[in-house]
Amino acid sequence: MSQERRPPREADLSKVRPVPIAVRPNKVRTEEFAAPPADDRSFGAFLRGLPDVLKARDLRAVVDAVVRAATRKRGVIVMLGGHVVKTGIGPILVDLMKRGVITHLAMNGSAAIHDYEIARFGATSEDVAAGLRDGSFGMADETGRGLNEAFVAGQAHGWGMGESVARALEGTSPLAHPEHSIILAAHRHWIPVTVHAALGAEIIHQHPAASGAAIGDTSHRDFRRLAASCEDLHQGGVVLNLGSAVIMPEVFLKALTVARNLHGGKPTEFTTADFDMMRHYRPRMNVVQRPVLAGGEGYEITGHHELLIPLLGWAVADALDRR
Repeated sequence: MSQERRPPREADLSKVRPVPIAVRPNKVRTEEFAAPPADDRSFGAFLRGLPDVLKARDLRAVVDAVVRAATRKRGVIVMLGGHVVKTGIGPILVDLMKRGVITHLAMNGSAAIHDYEIARFGATSEDVAAGLRDGSFGMADETGRGLNEAFVAGQAHGWGMGESVARALEGTSPLAHPEHSIILAAHRHWIPVTVHAALGAEIIHQHPAASGAAIGDTSHRDFRRLAASCEDLHQGGVVLNLGSAVIMPEVFLKALTVARNLHGGKPTEFTTADFDMMRHYRPRMNVVQRPVLAGGEGYEITGHHELLIPLLGWAVADALDRR
């Protein structure tokens, strides 16, 4: 039996109830807009000219948190991935250590390897694809032997892995560019420097001189040192995760829970920030979100290390110089 086809229903827009724009909350106001270059072309003027919205606002918040922590003598823990070191960011971090900003420098194994090669040889970062074809990838003898012998010495003397690398560099002459080594800078400024190894993940673990016992002993000591430094974050400290997608977020979460277990739930009320080229699950959860649920703020700022981290370092320096 045929039925008459009816057109689909339509909403009656004549009955919509508009609201005055004066009562609508707005996320952006013109006073928050960017400013074009004017007579003052200084870096400070550039920072002040950034729009006060989204990630530019977050960057300012992180800079303010770092400056407050530095002036109030709270902990500023900087955690690194290897790509940050090999893109030439070392001098920025060395400057922040000289200024007394960084209170603990932590890194994964690849960051330590790149830093060691920069200090000792003045160059780093090989062609992985080319070396993988013939099995020569990661087989540089001086790097593997020098670092593994440093770990064995560290195990014998009760040093951490970062301290072992620093002492090995101090005892090596000549060094091509010691002034660019963040490990040496931390050691010379009495700043704890820790290296957090993942067995089998770094090229030096395939070297004939590798000792699993020494790697485990010195890196585990560094884990305990990082956990101790977390105590200084309470009420105003800062944790910056620069370019580590897996190792440092995982290590930090465990170090933080050790600190809270030992100190009655402290530290709380600190700031965390993750700077990386892309968003990853572990930094978001283990650095930006979970650690500050008990109090504090977390930020994610995405971009290339070789652009973002100098911007951060210069902004902190500028703010400190203006105090």
